Amino acid sequence: MLELQSIFCFFCVRLLVSFVHPIHVSVAEIEMDEKDKRLEIMMRVFTDDLELSLRKATNQPELDVLSLSEKARDEMVSSYLKNHFKISLDGKAQKINYLGHEQEDPALIFYIEVANVKTWKTIQIQDDIIMEIHDDQSNLVHVTVREKIRSLRLTKNNPVDELTFDF
Repeated sequence: MLELQSIFCFFCVRLLVSFVHPIHVSVAEIEMDEKDKRLEIMMRVFTDDLELSLRKATNQPELDVLSLSEKARDEMVSSYLKNHFKISLDGKAQKINYLGHEQEDPALIFYIEVANVKTWKTIQIQDDIIMEIHDDQSNLVHVTVREKIRSLRLTKNNPVDELTFDF
């Protein structure tokens, strides 16, 4: 019973903190699929923050992202991500392929890939989504290669960073 009360208190405190000071964060998980020679990327972004960014980017102050058709939403998000999420491998820019999304309140999850990936050692990531709206935005990026996970925290002052993997 004490454990249940502790869990309940933890969630109440988290809920209260989120009302007092909202968290501005996105999370991208990049996994190297060596068999299919591609980077598989899943990105989770809070819907309300993304909506503010898209309103600014499109100069549409009344934009309601969730009221758009799935096709229109995908086109808008794909265009936005091409400008704000970039990957280079060993200094060579890679083509980002936006595959689609799903809604998981309070966030949207985007599926992206980089196809035809050759052997590489260094990955450079630019992830400055939402940073034009929130100065305290943090974009966490986790990269998994051969079960080894390395992470970056990208901010407005440091929106680009790189990781080197030794194979």
